[in-house]
Amino acid sequence: MLDRSLQMSLNCPSHLSCRVTRQRNLCNRRLNPVLAMPPSTVILHTDESGKFPESRKSRNSGTASLSTCAGSLLSYPNCVGIIGAVSVDSTLNFVRKLVHWSKEKEDNCIPFVLCSDPVLNRELLSLERNSSSVHSRNEHSQFDHTGIIENLRSKRVFLEKSGAHCFVVPCHISHSWYDEVFKGCSVPSLHVGECVARELKEAKLKPLEAGSPLRIGVLATVATLKAGFYQEKLQNEGFEVVLPDKETMEHTVIPAIDALNRKDMEGARNLLRIALQVLLVRAVNTVILASDDMRDLLPRDDPLLKKCIDPMDALARSTIKWAQQAVREGT
Repeated sequence: MLDRSLQMSLNCPSHLSCRVTRQRNLCNRRLNPVLAMPPSTVILHTDESGKFPESRKSRNSGTASLSTCAGSLLSYPNCVGIIGAVSVDSTLNFVRKLVHWSKEKEDNCIPFVLCSDPVLNRELLSLERNSSSVHSRNEHSQFDHTGIIENLRSKRVFLEKSGAHCFVVPCHISHSWYDEVFKGCSVPSLHVGECVARELKEAKLKPLEAGSPLRIGVLATVATLKAGFYQEKLQNEGFEVVLPDKETMEHTVIPAIDALNRKDMEGARNLLRIALQVLLVRAVNTVILASDDMRDLLPRDDPLLKKCIDPMDALARSTIKWAQQAVREGT
C-alpha cells in the first residue's frame, strides 16, 4: 500500500514529530532531535494522477485525506514545505543537512512539512536516467510532462494549505518545471540554481587564468543540462558556464549513466572521473555536480569530489537563512 501512497512527514521543534514510515528508526536517531511526544506518521493516499483525495477518511486511523489534515498541521512563520526528490535517500540526505546545520546555531531545527511520493519519485528517476541514453533522447524531447507538473503542483498546494511559508525542492530535474509549478503561489520558493549561483558570487572567486572570466563547470544528466536553469542562473551572476562538449557527453557522461543503469558502478565511476577531469582542465574554478547519482559514485575523500559543489548544500543553507530571517521578522 505504501508504494502507491504519498508519504508526508512533519517536523516540529517542540511538540510533534511525524516521519516517513519506512525510515522510522533512522529518523528517530538522526532527523528529529526533540521528541516530547510519541512519534506518529500520517500517510496521505493519492490517486493514479498523484492528486490528493478531496474527502473520504480511511478506516485506518493513520490515514487521512487532504481535507481532514489541511488546517491541523504546523503554524510556524518559518515552516518550510519540502517536495521530495527522485528518491527517498536523496530527500533524507537533504533533510539531514537541514537538521544538522540549523542546529549548529539554534537549539532546535527548523519546522518543516515533507511530501515524498514513491510514484512520482520513480517517474522522475526514470526520466532523468533514461534521458541520458542515446536511443531515448528523441523520445524524451517529445515526452509530455503535463502529468508530472500537475503532480508537483498538487503537492505544492497541499503543503501551502498545511502551513508552509516557503518551498524547496531538493531535486535537480524537478526544477525543469519550476516556473510552472510555482506560478500563482502566494508564498516564496527557493530555486536551487539561484542559491548556488548566489553563494558562488558571494565567495568572490578569482579566475584561474589572469584576464579570463570566472568559469564554472556544470556536469549533470542530459535532461538537467537541456533544461538549462543552472546555466541561466550562473550567467545572471556574471559567470562563464562551461559544459561538457559533445564528445565528452557521448563518450563519458552518457556511457557513465548507462553503466549506472546496468549496475556497473566501477565503470560508471571511471567514466565520471574522466568527464570531471575534462572540465577541470578548461580552467573552471569549480564544477557544479548536479546529479545525485553521479555524486554518489565517488568516495567522499576522492580528490575530484573536493573540486565539485553539491548545489543542494547551497539550497539547504539558503533555506536555513530564510527560516532564521522569518523568525526575526515574525512573518
